[in-house]
Amino acid sequence: MTVTVFFGLSLAELSALAAAVVLVLARWLPPGARRPSTWAGAAALAVSAIVLAVLGIRWQLIPVLAGGAVALTFAAPSLPRRHAGRPARRARWWPALPGSAACLALVLAGAAAAWALPRPVFPKPSGAYAVGTTVVQWTDLDRAETATSRTDDKRTVVVQLWYPAQRDPAARRAWYLGRTAQEARLVARGEADYLGLPSFILDEAARAHTRSVPDTPVAAGGGRFPVVLFSPGLGGVRTQSTAWAEELAGRGYVVAALDHPYDSAVVTLTDGQTIRTRVTSTGDQAEDDRRAAGWTAVRAADLGFVLTQLGRLDRGEIPGLLTGRLDIHRAAATGHSLGGAAALQAARQDPRFAAVIDMDGFPRDPAPQPFDQPVLALTHDVKPGEEPDYIPRLTRVLQLSTATSYRLTVPGSAHLTFTDAPLFLPPLPTLIGSLGRTTGPRITAAATVAFLDAVLRGESGDLAAALSRYGHLTVL
Repeated sequence: MTVTVFFGLSLAELSALAAAVVLVLARWLPPGARRPSTWAGAAALAVSAIVLAVLGIRWQLIPVLAGGAVALTFAAPSLPRRHAGRPARRARWWPALPGSAACLALVLAGAAAAWALPRPVFPKPSGAYAVGTTVVQWTDLDRAETATSRTDDKRTVVVQLWYPAQRDPAARRAWYLGRTAQEARLVARGEADYLGLPSFILDEAARAHTRSVPDTPVAAGGGRFPVVLFSPGLGGVRTQSTAWAEELAGRGYVVAALDHPYDSAVVTLTDGQTIRTRVTSTGDQAEDDRRAAGWTAVRAADLGFVLTQLGRLDRGEIPGLLTGRLDIHRAAATGHSLGGAAALQAARQDPRFAAVIDMDGFPRDPAPQPFDQPVLALTHDVKPGEEPDYIPRLTRVLQLSTATSYRLTVPGSAHLTFTDAPLFLPPLPTLIGSLGRTTGPRITAAATVAFLDAVLRGESGDLAAALSRYGHLTVL
């Protein structure tokens, strides 16, 4: 396993980068330093390349190695020992100057790409528990699959559970994007295709491991854990907020995140079938809003169905690790973006949900009505003139709750701040906000834990004061 030590680079990668820079500069050093620098740079580059080949080389390092190798051809003439009285040999300046500049550009481009697109490193959960994870697939025999024309096709969802687990330091940690390396690669390619990005952009996410252990035993003790259901954003996948899910599981919650077939970018079923998204934009705002309302309704029904299945799992009607450990009476519906809209609608339709968390989701319920659950709505830092309907519509929906609700705007955040995206996408403010790699996920987890502890566990304290630490709070 590769361990990053600086700017997302491992020790071997840093060695390759330093060696390549030395080789680029070697041709231009004073005669006494030229030869030893070239030998040292060449040796370090060769050793680093061998180590990276064994560990698995990232595509970002290929320009670095190539730039160093080409630069060696300009530095190599200085390697033979010169005879006394003869000037030191070196490559002619007129091809060496543009060549060295091109090599340096390659090296720096590779380093920049490695920094901008690192392998995600998931924060260690801060709670008392280790974290386990398992994946299940459930079919709702009472609902037809509306995305297909087959009359016998029933709605199926894939659900990943993160739960408090027994500690096993030697256990291998779970892949980030799938149950297996193959599934992780399929999901990464599907997500890249959905976003219109080259597939290699998500290569590092496909190779990442998380902090949880697959199918490990549940934490000892007979207590039941509150349940948090999660619906990802439009085209998103169940693992898109793994850092958040692991933090909650470490603090004694069970998180159940859904893949919504034909909506999520790619869903792999247990029989090996891969379902790609059928979500498309027409360019007509009214039609796109109508479609979004339809997708939201399907997702809301998915959340209610999964809550029912979790109840059956707890009672032993469905075999599983968590039988007898789930507190279905303390359940929250949560989601990001369209998933947040689905969570709001699911709570309005299903009183079994005791709380709602909407992570930057525009409400899509065409007929919003009063509901009884408290809501925490996290919103990105909306600039003046941006999305003028978003905050007013969200506020109107939150005011329909008969319980106290909270709208928290996080300064410096963007829409993807509330997901794992800051851990592995380029740190562009318009993309992931200006909070850096880890602050956004940390704030998301801290704010939601404060809310869930108060409304599901009844912990005393000033919730408004706790939430105010993370942004601009409006209490409704």
